[in-house]
Amino acid sequence: MSDTKTFLITGVSTGLGRALARAALAAGHRVVGTVRTPADARAFEALAGDAHARILDVTDHDAVDTVVDETERDLGPVDVLVANAGYGHDGLFEESSMDDLRRQFEVNVYGTVAVIKGVLPHMRKRRSGHIIAVTSMGGLITMPGLSFYHGSKFAVEGILETLGKEVAEFGIHVTAVEPGSFRTDWSGRSMIRAPRVIADYDELFEPLRARRIHGSGHQPGDPDKAAAAVLRIVAADQPPTRLLLGTDALQLVQAGRDAFERDMLAWAELSASTDFDDVSRSA
Repeated sequence: MSDTKTFLITGVSTGLGRALARAALAAGHRVVGTVRTPADARAFEALAGDAHARILDVTDHDAVDTVVDETERDLGPVDVLVANAGYGHDGLFEESSMDDLRRQFEVNVYGTVAVIKGVLPHMRKRRSGHIIAVTSMGGLITMPGLSFYHGSKFAVEGILETLGKEVAEFGIHVTAVEPGSFRTDWSGRSMIRAPRVIADYDELFEPLRARRIHGSGHQPGDPDKAAAAVLRIVAADQPPTRLLLGTDALQLVQAGRDAFERDMLAWAELSASTDFDDVSRSA
């Protein structure tokens, strides 16, 4: 059996999506990559290898289904989906609007789910496939000023973990890929920043925002190495449910888990006190 696969990757114009598409093409795979403009489509198809661009806004759910169905019909089965398209919203909870929240979820959550729902029936019928979504270490831990972004990524994490349990018997793998800080446009031109209006938060938030702005382009993570890591799990017989990328992700998520465990143990007696008395006695 050939090891060559057909990938569908959303958001291949820049960043991790672009790095992964290049790596998959270099490994001999066919890559269908979604972009937002004709210029980006031409640039993608100019890459060496079996590259096919599709112009797509993942918030247009009918268009998502059309792209998936046309890919399956014209280019063959989608073996690997990488739902990568998304963006970050940088803004304090109180300073960010309901429209900001709506847009963040429309792309990061609903767009991701729409693409997965597009490919899933095809994979289920074939009893094979690998669904990968790029979430973030921010789907497992939080930092001030990113509440809407964290909310979107926490939502995707829960959806993916549940989906993986539902489709395991069909031979379909589901993996959440959780990058730390990588040298992409995430905290640069791709970031949406809410205006500052409440002075009470200046001391907390101004240094954090400045650090994100000035740190763009100097992050520790190498997108090409992240792409190589994703290709390794695609080739694995039993890929992971979650894959953290970067030493910062490992350290911060572990610290978050340790803090959760301390709270859980410190309040375990109170937690257990809420059962009916007969349940407590039988336990």
